Amino acid sequence: MSGNWKVRFPCTRAEAEAIHDDDEWLASLDPMPTIVADEVEAFNDDKWQLDAYFSVGPSKAVIRAIQIRVPSAAKAKPLVEKLPDADWVVMSQQALKPVHAGRFYVHTGSNKGKIPKGATPFLIEASRAFGTGGHETTSGCLAMLDDMKRAGKRFDLVADIGTGTGLLAFAAHSLWPKAYLTASDIDPVSVEVTLGNANANKVPCGVSQGQIALCVAQGTAHPLIASRAPYDLVTANILAGPLIELAPSLAEIVDDDGSLILAGLLNTQAEAVLRAYRRQGFRLQKRVDRGDWPCLWLVKRRSYSWKRPTRATGRTSQPPGDFGTW
Repeated sequence: MSGNWKVRFPCTRAEAEAIHDDDEWLASLDPMPTIVADEVEAFNDDKWQLDAYFSVGPSKAVIRAIQIRVPSAAKAKPLVEKLPDADWVVMSQQALKPVHAGRFYVHTGSNKGKIPKGATPFLIEASRAFGTGGHETTSGCLAMLDDMKRAGKRFDLVADIGTGTGLLAFAAHSLWPKAYLTASDIDPVSVEVTLGNANANKVPCGVSQGQIALCVAQGTAHPLIASRAPYDLVTANILAGPLIELAPSLAEIVDDDGSLILAGLLNTQAEAVLRAYRRQGFRLQKRVDRGDWPCLWLVKRRSYSWKRPTRATGRTSQPPGDFGTW
C-alpha cells in the first residue's frame, strides 16, 4: 500500500484543534500522518473536516485511533482515498512568487523579478525539499535572522537542523561569513538539494571556517554535529512534534546564553513547544507571527547549579521527506 493516501473525517473546530495540539500522540502513530483541517461551512465551528495524509496506506487500527479522537465522527464512515502519484512539494512550489524577508530576497529562475536595492538574493528552485522561502515558517526565520544581525548579534558556531533546501544556512552564512556552519537533514534528498543550491548561490561547502558542512542526520544524532557543539546559534524549522521530541537534544548542543530559532509550528502548538523548551532552561526572547505560523527566538539560560538532565537521544521519529502541515 505505497503512495499517497488521504483519510477524511467530519469534525468540529474544537476537535481539530485538540488533535493538532496533541503532537506526542500524533508522533506515536505509525505511519505518522500529516493533519490538515478546514471549515466546511463558513463561521460554523461544528462543520469542519479533518484530512489525514499518509505516505503509505494506513491500517484500520490507525484510522480507528484517529476516529476515536474525533467524537463527532464516531458513527461516520471515514473516506479513504489513494491519491495519484505526484511530487506534491514541487507542484506546490512551482507557482511561488519572489519573497522579500528582512534583507533577503528569494526567487526561482523563472520568477526573479527586480531584486530590491541592498537585498541579498538567493536562487532556490522548486525542488524535492521544503524551504524556498515562500512559506511563512521559512520567511519568518529569515526575518528573525535579519533582526538578530541588526541587534548586533554575532555567532561563530551555527547549526541548521532540518535544513531542507539549505536556505537558512545560506542566510546565516551571509550574515556571519566567518562562522563555522553545519547544516543537516533527516532526508538524504534534502542534503543533495542543499549542495546543489549552495553551488548555484556560490556558497562554499566544507568543514573549514566560513564554509557549510553538510550531513544526513536524524535530529542531532551525528558525529559531525556533536563534535562541533556547543553552538551559539541553532535553527530548527521542522514540525511541532519533532521539536518537542528533540527539546533535550537541541538543548544539549546549544551553549549557555546561546540562541535557538524554532519554526514549523502553528499558533495553536506554540505553548506546547515553549513548555518543552522552558523545561530545558530556555526563555523566550522574541516571537514573530506570520499568519498562523510563529517563529520563536529562544535563549538558553546560563546554568550555575547541577540538575539531573533530561535524557537526550538526539533522534526524532519524524520520517524522512515529511514536510509538515502546510
